[in-house]
Amino acid sequence: QVRVVESGGGLVQPGGSLRLSCAASGSIWSGNIMGWFRQAPGKERDLVATMTTGGKTSYSDSASVKGRFTISRNNIINTVYLQMNSLKPEDTAVYYCLVRQGSSDYWGQGTQVTVSS
Repeated sequence: QVRVVESGGGLVQPGGSLRLSCAASGSIWSGNIMGWFRQAPGKERDLVATMTTGGKTSYSDSASVKGRFTISRNNIINTVYLQMNSLKPEDTAVYYCLVRQGSSDYWGQGTQVTVSS
């Protein structure tokens, strides 16, 4: 089994920054994909960014995150990060961490990010 725990959410003013962290523990493979999704109220859960153990990244096609959000990871401690800059009110959502190993997906409980003045 794999345990996934997010942290770092909170309330931030527009234009501010936050760094989310996600730590995975348990039966972690040497090759996997870790990433971030988000779900705003009344909307579907959407991809933000993912990263393989080899460092290959994939970002949402939405122009709303490109250039503002950066994903990174530390394979030694099985942790993935999401640096979010120039935050906008429309970034308000619950951010979920995903660990994908083979055909299995493991999700965290989510961390709330609220962008408001």
